[in-house]
Formats: sequence, structure tokens, C-alpha cells
Amino acid sequence: MRDARRAIGRTVILAGWMALAPAVCSAQALRLYFVDVEGGQATLVVTPSGQSLLVDTGWPTDTRRDAERIAAAVKKAGVGAVDYLVITHYHADHVGGMEQLVSRVKVRNVITHGPTTETGKGPDTMTATFRSAIAASGAKEMVVKPGDTIPLKGVDVKVVASNRQLIPAPQSGGATNALCQGVEPRRADTSDNSASVGMLFTFGAFRFLDLGDLTQDLEVQMACPVNRIGEVDLFLTTHHGSGQSNAPVLVHALKSRVAIMNNGARKGGDLPVLKTVRSAPGLEDLWMLHYAVVAGSEGNVAEPQIANLGDVSDPSVKDTGFGINVTVQPTGAFTVVNERNNLTKTYPARK
Repeated sequence: MRDARRAIGRTVILAGWMALAPAVCSAQALRLYFVDVEGGQATLVVTPSGQSLLVDTGWPTDTRRDAERIAAAVKKAGVGAVDYLVITHYHADHVGGMEQLVSRVKVRNVITHGPTTETGKGPDTMTATFRSAIAASGAKEMVVKPGDTIPLKGVDVKVVASNRQLIPAPQSGGATNALCQGVEPRRADTSDNSASVGMLFTFGAFRFLDLGDLTQDLEVQMACPVNRIGEVDLFLTTHHGSGQSNAPVLVHALKSRVAIMNNGARKGGDLPVLKTVRSAPGLEDLWMLHYAVVAGSEGNVAEPQIANLGDVSDPSVKDTGFGINVTVQPTGAFTVVNERNNLTKTYPARK
């Protein structure tokens, strides 16, 4: 009887620990929320200490769609405010939703590459709207350059690109990149895409790269003759999977285990880029925020790994807005979840 009571006691303790374990893991984890803003960007990063960083704000819409989706992600993450909002560059799909967002979510600091590099009525209007949103938010504005670190406790956030400048020193390794043989320099891009703020997030052994809409001319420089980034675990495909970006020499040098494409149904998701990403050395999986109409069945991944299947340009299709979420453990293991179908896959830490 005494042995039986001991066994029951051990079972109760074990059951209690198993119930507690997910909460403990979550409290120690880095969380990434890839919000669907229909081919723009809005990526929410939440540290184990509860600090938050949001990359971009999506589009402005009459329905405040993207601001509402980001606000829902912030609420789901359990954070009361965005500590750092990084505006990678001044295009409508990245900064356009800022005015609507700051009316819904408290933002403490805004990080940019400096003023827009474009001129004309459109950029002037965008700048005026951005400045108005900064004033309304009461946020402090910070301009970053390559090599700067954004102070998130427990996570190293290194700026690797900003205002058409690149970090000079390799972040890992430093050997000559053999993939560069025969690669020609690309023509310089003069849009604000090329001025994007790019960041490398490091959490223990886990490394995540987000380059905004950095263009191929600078990506080639980032990769050749030396890969300045090194290898990563998770790669957000650049520029929503557009052919203006995602130079194969860089994409393949990163050897990412998992890639996420923040494309829309009819924005990004170009077939040549999908082929480049899916053929990258070491890639285990590609996850997509949308089925890419232009890529067809040849380019898209299997439907379970796509968050949104419909074409929102069709009025009969409900705009669902499912996201993709990633949870990273201190060991370097990470789990990807598709909100549409709750498909969950865990990738063990590198050995």
C-alpha cells in the first residue's frame, strides 16, 4: 500500500510538471509572429523577458486591416506596448500602416535608416504621414547604421544593413564564399528598397535574418567575396520573395534550415525566387503566408505549409489573414505553427 501511495504521488508530481512545462518553456522562449499584411511586412519579435520589437506596419487600408491584425498579434503575445518599431524603409507596404497602428498600439521607440532616399510627391506625402505618426505616438526616433545593436534583453539584434551601407565584418566564419565564382555585380538600385534596415537576430545558437526589401546589388556585396552573415537557422525571404531581391549567391550561402515567405496572393512569390529558396543547401522547409498565384503549382509548397490559400483580389474569397508563428527555445530548437490549420513542426537544435 505504501509503495502504491508513493507511485501515485510520483504520478501526480510528474503530471503537475508536465502541465507546467509548456508555460516554463514559453517563458524562456523567443517568439516570432509573422503577421499577414497581404504582401507587406509586419513581424513581431517578443523576447523571454517580455520586450517587443515590431518590423514594419503593413499597408494603410480603409478598414484598418493591417493595424488590427498587428494589434491582435500584440495582444496574443501578451505585451502591453511595442518597445521598438523598426521601419525598414519608406514604402506603403512597410510604413503605410504606421499612422493607423499607433492609434491602436503604444510604440515607445521608432528605428529607421534616416530620411527616405526617394524624392517626389509620393515620398514627400509618405514622409509627412510618417512624421505625423511619430508625433502622435510620442515615440523616440533612432537612426541606425550597420554594426549598431538594438538593445533587446536576452537577444542580440545586430543591424547588418542600413541606408545602402553594409556591415563590414563577417558575423560568422569569414571564409571566401566559393559560390561567388562567376557572379557579376548587379546594377545599383536607386529605390528606397536598397536602403532597407536589415537585422540579424541571435538567441543562443539560433540565428534569424530579416533584410527587409534589400535588393540584389547589395545582397551580392553581402555574400561576395566573403559571406558577411554566415549560416542562419531561419530566413525571412527578402522583399516578399520578389525577383528584385533574393540573389541566389546569398540565399544559398545562408544555408538556412527554414525559410518563411511573407508574400501576398499577387505580390511577391515569384517563381524563380521560389526555385532559388527551395534548392538552397540545407533547407528543410519553406513556409508561405499566401499561395502565390503567379508561381502556380510548380512553385508553391504543399498546401499545409501555406497560411492563406485564397486570392483576396476575388471578392468572393474571405480575407482570413492567418499568420505563421515561431517559438525558439534556449537550446536553439524551434517550432513553426501555421495558424490556418495548426500544423506544427519542431526543428531540433543543430548538433
